[in-house]
Amino acid sequence: MAFNLSGDDVCQATLPTPIPNPYWVAFSSTAAKLVDIPLNSSGLPEDPAWLEVLAGNQLNTSQESFTNPIATAYSGHQFGVWAGQLGDGRAILLGDIAGQELQLKGAGKTHYSRMGDGRAVLRSSIREFLCSEAMYHLGIATTRALSVVGSKKPVLRETLETAAVCSRLAPSFIRIGHFEHYSSLQNVARLKELADLLIHQHYPSCVCVKEPYLELFKNISERNAILVAQWQAVGFCHGVLNSDNISALGLTIDYGPYGFLDHFQIDHICNHSDQGGRYAYHRQPQIMYWNMACLASALLPLLELHLSEKESQDMMRSALEEFPVIYAQTWQKLFRAKLGLQQTLDEDIPLLETLLQAMHDSRVDFTSFFRALSTVDSNSKLEDISMRDDFIDRPAIDQWFESYISRIKVENISDDERSSRMNRVNPKFILRNHLAQYAIERAQQDDFSEIEKLMHIFSLPYEDQPENEGYAKPPPPGINPIEVSCSS
Repeated sequence: MAFNLSGDDVCQATLPTPIPNPYWVAFSSTAAKLVDIPLNSSGLPEDPAWLEVLAGNQLNTSQESFTNPIATAYSGHQFGVWAGQLGDGRAILLGDIAGQELQLKGAGKTHYSRMGDGRAVLRSSIREFLCSEAMYHLGIATTRALSVVGSKKPVLRETLETAAVCSRLAPSFIRIGHFEHYSSLQNVARLKELADLLIHQHYPSCVCVKEPYLELFKNISERNAILVAQWQAVGFCHGVLNSDNISALGLTIDYGPYGFLDHFQIDHICNHSDQGGRYAYHRQPQIMYWNMACLASALLPLLELHLSEKESQDMMRSALEEFPVIYAQTWQKLFRAKLGLQQTLDEDIPLLETLLQAMHDSRVDFTSFFRALSTVDSNSKLEDISMRDDFIDRPAIDQWFESYISRIKVENISDDERSSRMNRVNPKFILRNHLAQYAIERAQQDDFSEIEKLMHIFSLPYEDQPENEGYAKPPPPGINPIEVSCSS
């Protein structure tokens, strides 16, 4: 098992709590191939025992046996406030399969459930399943969803719902919160053990440097800087970027009150529980940087094993300041690509910033606009650009399009090549909340066909798929915004 530390202060042996009469709600054949699960002609596991295992009802299949399921302890900052010990309150790590950790989310109470029931509901499980697989096909680092198993067992949230278990995969589920946990306890031995484990299994290049723990921090920080830049580029809002929800591998993890941008709003808040807007779209890079500062503080005792306090702090502070540099470089590269720009010119950033401000002012659909921008070429005339109609300030957007057309003329590639490249980085299909909600409502009526259809569509997010044109459009007028919260 990748998380193979032991001891009551690290984890607790935890058996899943069975659910009655489990049934398949969703299953990812691509995730199953990642862990070598043989499938039948229907795309489900050949061995029927997998349904019981992924429901939390048993631990053995003909291929695999999970003998030591655990829930792990971690701590963290929630909404900027130290929350103390948290831990896997509704997640149980079954074990390792083909180099991936297999975790059940919603399989019952653990030692860390506090006042919770350890359960997940059908609604939230479908949301996590769909989004983690959609993010994977967008090319963004993420945990994977293997399945959703449902049961008619009632679970009380805001209303009475039914239970579900979402199984997910990752090379490691270690979080920033795990490091904060041992640092807060001043348990340097455990902190070192965890860092050494992560280096050995996932960051082997850190072994050969003078300061391996400093290098570990730099690697984790770089991965998360790149990750949040990718989120910004596809208009993804995580919604609850607490330090305990940040992966030490730079993976998108813990899909709860997330949302992709529809009509662009730079300060969009996707989490109904986030009344102060701490995790709004435009603040995500800043908050990820803040979380890296939490990790830096947690790792300081390891540097201080052989360096002075001042030396350790100076080195870590310098390493932390690499985050905004890496983020800015990645963001600029990604957004230049969205505009079809290969060359790097000083005028590009003002061009981007002017566009985003205009999109914000007119609430232009983020995904649709960038996808359609590939139809504008170096010979386009303003009167032929229909996207101008989406903007309130026509003279201003006309000026922007004139500047943009002049800029793409500088590129040393054909219009067709530039358009093709843009369509490879600007998705046509993203998991809009109203699409997920419709699939959930159908599933609540025992119709899982819409989940399967969305999985197919989102497996090819950059393809035109003319037969699925309706799934690329923003929510129809009159549909109220769907409110999602930390319980979602």
